[in-house]
Amino acid sequence: MIKNLSRSFAAAALAFGVLAPAAPAHADEYTLTDDITLLPVAAEVRDGYRRELYPHWKDDDKNGCSARNDVLIAEAIEAPTVGAGCIITGGVWHSYYDDVVVSGPAGIDIDHMIPLAELHDSGGYGWTTERRRRYANDITSDVTLVGVTARSNRQKSDQDPATWMPAPAVHCRYIGEWVATKHRWALSVDQAEREALLRYAAGCPNATLAFDRAA
Repeated sequence: MIKNLSRSFAAAALAFGVLAPAAPAHADEYTLTDDITLLPVAAEVRDGYRRELYPHWKDDDKNGCSARNDVLIAEAIEAPTVGAGCIITGGVWHSYYDDVVVSGPAGIDIDHMIPLAELHDSGGYGWTTERRRRYANDITSDVTLVGVTARSNRQKSDQDPATWMPAPAVHCRYIGEWVATKHRWALSVDQAEREALLRYAAGCPNATLAFDRAA
């Protein structure tokens, strides 16, 4: 899948109320509320978490660019210049969390939709290093990694939707991408998180999800 084309398709789908990346015909599909109820509920386990347990910004597809730069290139609304060694200059990005347009890559952070600490809490504590690496560099999904302003990324930190949400206008999109990513990587939710997801999903009555499960 060519990532920037699939992201454009996803943006078009969202305009019609479909909260999902473009997905193959065999992907799972549910309503947003139903999909939330299908997530397993479990207490969070933070024991042993260290960020370095999740090797990130690697070039796993061997194209000469880190996962971070792959996302920057894919999500640019005005294409940057990509030089030797995948050095990125110029370009313009839209941070959907806070509806801010950013010129130049320095002002953009690449956020893990499920923050690494939250991922650890929700099941990653039992993963192998290889699976952790695959999540941390998951450019095969359109929503696992997202370019946003550094400010909004810092505000979100490792919080789940029970304690942090982006701008109200994008709540449905954000909840859809959060839930799709939890299902893609077979992660759990805690009780407060589940209640928050269902509360926000009530405002998205026509939303559906489509996602591929990670191997």
